[in-house]
Amino acid sequence: MNSRSSAPKSPHTLRMTSSQRVRIGPVKTPAIERTLHAANEAANRVSSVAFDRFGLKGSVRELRTLCYGELKAHGFGAQAAQHVIKRVGDAYTTLRAGIKAGNLGPKHSKRRRRAASKPIVFRPDAAHTYDDRCLSWNYDAQRVSLWTLDGRLKNVQFACSPGTLKQFAEHRKGETDLIERDGTLFLFATIDLPEPEVFEPKGFIGVDRGINNLATTSDGDNHSGRRLGRYRRWQACRKAEIQAKQTRSAKQLLTKRARREARHATPINHKVSKTVVAVAQRTGRGIALEELRVSASGSRFRATSEHASPSATADGPAGTRRASAGPCRPCASARAREPTSWRGSPAAPPRSPSWAPHAARTCTT
Repeated sequence: MNSRSSAPKSPHTLRMTSSQRVRIGPVKTPAIERTLHAANEAANRVSSVAFDRFGLKGSVRELRTLCYGELKAHGFGAQAAQHVIKRVGDAYTTLRAGIKAGNLGPKHSKRRRRAASKPIVFRPDAAHTYDDRCLSWNYDAQRVSLWTLDGRLKNVQFACSPGTLKQFAEHRKGETDLIERDGTLFLFATIDLPEPEVFEPKGFIGVDRGINNLATTSDGDNHSGRRLGRYRRWQACRKAEIQAKQTRSAKQLLTKRARREARHATPINHKVSKTVVAVAQRTGRGIALEELRVSASGSRFRATSEHASPSATADGPAGTRRASAGPCRPCASARAREPTSWRGSPAAPPRSPSWAPHAARTCTT
């Protein structure tokens, strides 16, 4: 059965993007990867034509007249060619809007001149758009059927949790993006969820965000971040060693480690936020977050808030949270092996105070 149950239409919907990992056999993987790379290469050719003819002002209608026949000749289907052209047109529209809003700096800034002086380039693994005519879903068997340059591939398996699958089958709507990230193929699909009912809260739960404790509520609940902080300090030392090499492969490895660190922290932060939201829903209260701002000197101070939590106190000056004192174990052991004259001499590099923000603390070995 390859059908989709239609969700009830609501005037107030909350749009979310859900990423589903695609499991593809070794025989089918080259066909999808070749299609993805060819689509981005074609987008680069269309982008060059748009920049040579119209600069940054090319429209989708004009690009269709110039490039649609060429894309069809290279094996792209009608819908695939339309999506490639539309993606290029949308990219230039976004660039023009960013320049107009000043996101790339003032008129004569180097960044703005560099962005406006060359055509937009798409990465080989950038996302390619599929609609319901190019990609169909079978939710019962967790299979998709999608178009490629080698023909249509059927029974391509995707993986997700049962709860996500149910939500996906009931509320998926619109286009789907195929993207390759670190050698793994993903499908990014859009789901439209009904907006939750808004109620008048009986009170508020104050949430104080920090370093030692990721979140401290006005009810006295502390969500410790000790293990996450230790992991981040260990990663900081490893990244410092890699960054010292200053090679191209070192930069790629740093990017890979940054993604790994973000993936490690995401589920921890998600569990904390889900716990706080569950308590607020059960007690019929709202959530009030403190607002920390960064001054010109780099120190953080607590901004005034109407519903700020009075129970979460700061451990350092100017409303800053206390960072984890002391270096990580590798740095501590390295310092222990240093001569006493280095560790105690006035020429030794100054160390950050214990109340300094975590981002300002560095481990010097």
